[in-house]
Amino acid sequence: MSTIAFRATEADKELVERLSRDGETASDVLRRALRVLDRERWHVEAQADADRIVAAGENLGDEPDAW
Repeated sequence: MSTIAFRATEADKELVERLSRDGETASDVLRRALRVLDRERWHVEAQADADRIVAAGENLGDEPDAW
């Protein structure tokens, strides 16, 4: 495991305090936040894929089931 450091502003520190759950360390809060950001990116990419499918006129409901 490696260490990643950043210089937190006062606003960052306040956010970490406000968003922390009982018993969580600042590292726990930051890990949880990173996972939320990763899910958010996945959703944005999935929506872009869905938009491309719709724009192409494809209807995946017309495709035969693979199983």
